Amino acid sequence: MSGAAGTETGLQSSWPAEPAGKPPEKRSKLAIFRELPVLIVIAFVLALLMKTFLVQAFYIPSESMEPTLHGCTGCNGDRVLVNKLAWRLRAPARGEVVVFIAEHDAADHSFLSRIKSFLTEGLGVTTPKETDFIKRIIGLPGETVQVTEKGVYITPVHGKRFKLFEPYIARPSNNGTLVPCARSKSCPEGKTQAPIKVPPDSYFVMGDNRENSADSRFRNPPWIKRSDLVGKAFVKIWPLGRIGIVHVPAYTAKGAAAPGASQPAPVLPIGAVALGLGAILRRRPS
Repeated sequence: MSGAAGTETGLQSSWPAEPAGKPPEKRSKLAIFRELPVLIVIAFVLALLMKTFLVQAFYIPSESMEPTLHGCTGCNGDRVLVNKLAWRLRAPARGEVVVFIAEHDAADHSFLSRIKSFLTEGLGVTTPKETDFIKRIIGLPGETVQVTEKGVYITPVHGKRFKLFEPYIARPSNNGTLVPCARSKSCPEGKTQAPIKVPPDSYFVMGDNRENSADSRFRNPPWIKRSDLVGKAFVKIWPLGRIGIVHVPAYTAKGAAAPGASQPAPVLPIGAVALGLGAILRRRPS
């Protein structure tokens, strides 16, 4: 025991006098600059993947979704984030505000041209050829929708016809601004139209500002295919005074909605959203 203790003491006493090894080489400033382009490329790739598969920012240029989303020609319209993963595990729901492709690019592009467009559009260098709209889902696959002057009526696949309660519809106020109708009977619903049966995997959409919205009432065909849905708008991020969740009414089986009730918006990592915002293309849905 004493020999072992002496050996340990001798080793410990010799440690301070012995070199611990070669000190690490200092990195030159040139090495940092050599790595910088690689880091920038990685950041761009991550932002591009995020914009393509996760979340994308959109700018509202028109007043078709007033007062839920503000927009007009030449004004400071709302910016919203659109969740592209919202329907991976479920179908789109009634009342959700969605961005969809209203007009596809009709040109026949080569493979290399499509790759170039994907990269340049994803990084915001060029403008996408498609036209995007933002509206609210009203009719679901298989349902029959009829817009009348007294309201929107839905006939489910297996169920009775009911009137849809829509507290988000805009009506002019005394000072000329648009406000939600809530339970007011003076809401402008629109002109009476013939019933429309929504095909499978398709949706009937309308703007909240019924008197100024190019939606399913005026399209041919009127419905939107699920494959054309880009994603669900879930939060307003700009301007600062209008930041907030884009609420979805919690409809009952008969189309009523409890005042103030809403479905929770999907939560995305704040750090991931912040990382991609600098390179996310701000497209302009109508």
